[in-house]
Amino acid sequence: MLPTVVYALVVVVAVIGGLELFDRTSFALIAIAARSRAGPTWVGGACAFVLTTVIAVSAGAALAAVLGPDHVTILRVGGGAFLIAYALWLYFRGTDEELGVEERNAASAFLAAFLTILLLELGDTTMIFEIVFVADYGWLVVLVGGSAALVAVAAWDVFLGRRLGARVSPKRLRAIVTWVMIAVGVATIAYGLAPAFFPALAGVPPV
Repeated sequence: MLPTVVYALVVVVAVIGGLELFDRTSFALIAIAARSRAGPTWVGGACAFVLTTVIAVSAGAALAAVLGPDHVTILRVGGGAFLIAYALWLYFRGTDEELGVEERNAASAFLAAFLTILLLELGDTTMIFEIVFVADYGWLVVLVGGSAALVAVAAWDVFLGRRLGARVSPKRLRAIVTWVMIAVGVATIAYGLAPAFFPALAGVPPV
């Protein structure tokens, strides 16, 4: 029994973590971390990842019947629109000094990471795989393995974001963060409206 559980955990961690490393949500968290304090940003992103994992595990296969494809599209488009709006607000809200990494308080960093990750992750590829894995490996394995993988990815994203923030000038960093988040937001909306144009995700079981 134990080897079977270990194998299931390895599969869940590898697939969920591997998918998330290259997901648009990770790029969004990297961009936020570049301008925010590391601790609150990681906690906010990790909490959002764990919450979406709990939602996926709790819903399981029933989530597909409850939400339906139209609602998933709305979630994706809404998440992309939120990210674009947040990027523009971040860019135009003040001077470089006002946007300094150390001046952003912990609550602001936490909320920015939590809300962005939560909105982008709902109905995302990672969440779909977690729903599918519940039927294969059980809710406990997916909850533990999925949460562990996503929390680790959040830590890696914050590390990369902080390294970027330390190496790039404030003016250039603000432009990079803005354009990265806008690009991710546009891609999110496009995928929500026309998923068939994204062949890399075509094999993902539909919600």
